[in-house]
This record gives sequence, C-alpha cells and structure tokens, in this order.
Amino acid sequence: MTAITNDDTPSARSAAPPADAGGAATASRLQALPPPAGRDAAAPSPSSAGPRPVTTRDWLGFLAMVVGMFMAILDIQIVSSSLSEIQAGLAASADEISWVQTSYLIAEVVMIPLSGMLARILSTRVLFTIAAAGFTLTSVACAFTSSIESMIVWRALQGFIGGAMIPTVFATSFSLFPPEKRAGVSVMIGLVATMAPTLGPTLGGWLTQSFSWHWLFLANVLPGIAVTSLVWTLVDVDKPNPALRKGFDFVGLGLMAAFLGSLEFVVEEGPRQDWFQDEYVAIFAVVAAVSAVGFFWRVLTYHNPIVELRAFLDRNFAIGSLYSFIIGIGLYGAVYLQPLFLARVRGLNSLQIGTIMFVTGAFQFLSAPIAGALSKKMDLRAMLALGLLLFGTGVWLNAHLTNQSGFWELFLPQAVRGLSLMLCFIPVNSIALGTLPPEQLKNASGLYNLMRNLGGAIGLAAINTVLLERAALHMNRLGDNLNLARPLVQETLDGLAAKFDGLVADPQAAAMKTLARMVEREAMVLTFNDCLLLMAGVFFGGLLLMPLVRRPGGKPAAADH
Repeated sequence: MTAITNDDTPSARSAAPPADAGGAATASRLQALPPPAGRDAAAPSPSSAGPRPVTTRDWLGFLAMVVGMFMAILDIQIVSSSLSEIQAGLAASADEISWVQTSYLIAEVVMIPLSGMLARILSTRVLFTIAAAGFTLTSVACAFTSSIESMIVWRALQGFIGGAMIPTVFATSFSLFPPEKRAGVSVMIGLVATMAPTLGPTLGGWLTQSFSWHWLFLANVLPGIAVTSLVWTLVDVDKPNPALRKGFDFVGLGLMAAFLGSLEFVVEEGPRQDWFQDEYVAIFAVVAAVSAVGFFWRVLTYHNPIVELRAFLDRNFAIGSLYSFIIGIGLYGAVYLQPLFLARVRGLNSLQIGTIMFVTGAFQFLSAPIAGALSKKMDLRAMLALGLLLFGTGVWLNAHLTNQSGFWELFLPQAVRGLSLMLCFIPVNSIALGTLPPEQLKNASGLYNLMRNLGGAIGLAAINTVLLERAALHMNRLGDNLNLARPLVQETLDGLAAKFDGLVADPQAAAMKTLARMVEREAMVLTFNDCLLLMAGVFFGGLLLMPLVRRPGGKPAAADH
C-alpha cells in the first residue's frame, strides 16, 4: 500500500518520527498529550501490546460487519424508486411520503458521530450487535406498518440504530488489520459503500415490481439475523471502557441531535418549501444555528465531550473529510438526478430505470481490483486526483442530455463515473484515517462518515434548488420564443392540429397543450444539464486542494505512547 513504507514494522512505527513536519508537528504534539480524565485513559493503547495476527475468525466477523454496513447504506436509497407505491399503500400525500426517506437520513446523521463514543463505552462487538438486531427489528416494523405516521417513526429508528454500523466498519478496518492488508480491505469497503447507493434504486425497483413495496424492508430480515449472530459470536477487536459512562455528556448529545437533525431538515425541506418563506424551515434554521453554537461550545469545554474534534488538527484528516463531503455530493447527487431525469423526461418505470443505473455499479465492481492494485503502487494523492478528474469527466459527459437519452447514450458517462468511484474512495479513506493514532480512530471514523452524508444531504438540497430556479428560467426563455407571429411556431401548431383533427373536439387547443408540454420537457432537459455541469465543477474544483495533502506515511510516533 502506498501509504505505508516497506520498513513499517511495529518497532519502526514506535521509533520513527512523524513522516511530515510543519503543520503536522502541532497535531503530533497535541496527540502526544495524555488524554484528560474521563476519556480513554482507562483503556490500554491498542498498539502497546503489538499487533496480533488476523485469524479466519476475525475475517468472518469483519465480513459480517461489512454486510451490515451495506444494508444500512442501501436502505438510504432503496425506497427512492418506489415512493409512489409506498404512498399508495399508506394513503399518504406527496409531501408526507418524502419523509420516508428524510426521517431515515436525519436519524442516521445524528447517530454516525455518536457511534465513536458508544463503541468505546460498549465495545465494537456489543455496539454492532445491538445496531444489527435493532435495524432488523425496525425493518420488520416498517414492512408491517399501516400508516404514514408510524412509517416515519419506524424509519427514523431504523436510520438511527443502523447508522452505528457504518463508521464502526471503517474504524475496525484500521484497528484490526496490519498496514500491508489494508489496501485489499479498503477495496472491499469502498466497493460496498459506493455500490450500495447505486444499487439501491435497482434493487428497490425490482423488489417492488416483482413482489410488493413491503419487501424493501423484509429483505433485511435474514441478512440481519445472520449479521447479528456472526458479529456477536466472532468479533473481538477491543474491550469496553465502562469508565466513560461517568460524566456522559447528555447535554452535548441533545445539542448535537438538535443541530444535525435541524440542519438536515432545513436542507431537505428548504428547496421544496421556498426556504425561509416557510415557517417551519425558518424555525428549524434558527434551532440549527443556536444549537450549533451550543454544541461547539460544549464540545470544546466539557471534560468528556460526546464528539472529540481533535482529529481535525491532523491536516490530512481535515482535508480528507472535505473530500469525503465532495464525494458525498457526487455519490448521492448522481444517483438522485439520473433516475429523476429518466422518470420525468423519458417516463420509464422503476425497473427500467434500475436496469440503466446498473451500468455504474457494474463498472464499480470491475474497477475494484484495478483500484486495489493501483493503491499499492501509486501515490495515493495522485490516485485521488485521478479519481476526482474521472468522476468530474463522467458527470460532464452526462451533462449533454436530450429528450431521447437512453441506455446507450448514458452508457459511457456511467462507465467513467463507475470506474472513478473506487479511485476516489480507496485513497481518501487512507489519507483521512491512515495517519491517526489508534485511540482516535473510532471517533474520527464517525466524523469522516458524517461528512459524506452531510455532503449528500447538502448536495441534494442544492440540486433541488437549482432544479426549481433553472427550470423557471428556461421556461421563461423558451416561452419568449414561442411567438405565434413566427412562421416556424405557427407551422408546428398547424401540424399538431392536423394530427389531432378528427380525434378530439378542439384540435387547436390540443395542439397548444402538446406544444406547452414539449417546452416544459425541453426546459427540464436543460435544467438537468445545468445541475450536472455544476456537479462536475465541484469535482474539478476539488483538485485545487490536492497540493495541501501530505503524502501519507507511518503513524506519528506519539500515537503509540
């Protein structure tokens, strides 16, 4: 793996100075300080006893954890192509049904940073077992619910409990496996974390078309039982630290939940409700701002904070988290935009949309071994830059849609985007988490994964805002050109009226309605292209930060003491 030098033995890591200087020196000195009372002082350093060999038992337990993470990420998007069927089944309104997805996201965003503290108190084994069992039970409850209100409650619980599985897998991959095995593990985690959102609409559409929407949730039962059993039986990577329960920061937890939950509500509902013109959006924006101030004050002053922000003193972690935010924009934004285009403009059903979307997932799968090999031979910074460049290029190629764009027109953009995702995900994981001391990994993994989810949420809010504003702009511009005094416009209307002659009572009115729908369709196509161009610009702009990323090396010496 490029991030680890050839002589990175345990003794070398303990004796070697930090691989970087300058900005890293401050972070290393801070990391060298003993943790304050009430934190992890009671827990022995994982590196003090030296790394233990990874057994078959460890591998099986870890693979079960990866399956659990896949389920948790998959369920963000699995309902996206079946919301109309769920709406009909629960007799919900169009505004209410969106909360089937929003409630899950809000709850998951709150749990992800909290999972680091819970893993230290309970241990990885206990936390993951509780999360997998709770996720399975709430999935059953979602399947058998009979009202939209109870569905929203169960989805929120499902997202909150299941959210603990995502960062726990990332932290475990760095604490359990030695450096020489992390490249292959990163490939597996990256493939799962990026394919789950891509496969969500495809799998969801197939389950709904073949069975019913209830199977979107019932499909979690058997894998959930297996994951719960295997993790409880096989996983043993750390010990609980009950001392951390003393002085548990319930005030910080409340402030964090209010901050992240309100922020997620604002960015989800703002575009649909004209932002601060809506009373509830304005109220939650104030709550988010006030609780954010309280949360950061509490975290920086309390002796045992709910989330430890010291990881951001590591420059690579801070920049890696920003790149995770950017990848979240592309990962969730592209999966949201393309099905929306195919449904609104092309009129395809969920199964047809899923078939087209499968191209991205297929190329992600094919690129996994290539990305894994490159991560061992290539500078991870160059690999990440290549991934960002390819993703931006794939989105740019996608930004030339027409009203006839279908499978083959979208094949190349999706293939390029699928190839690029693994080239982004593997190096950014190692850049962000690979230089942190072991005692910070669980907490930092939660913050890192939170940034990806926030990137997706804020990216979707920006996309919805652009869709509304640019659609109105293009409608006005195209409408200005529909002057009946223009010969071409009149000829088009006459041709349409001739087609309707004898079929409807008023051929001229039918022709006008048809022309209006054509204008609306073309305005939508132009709007989708604008969104995709903006997304491509975000990825190309991310390349400007690459000179700030340090070359990953061994862990700082202070981390091992």
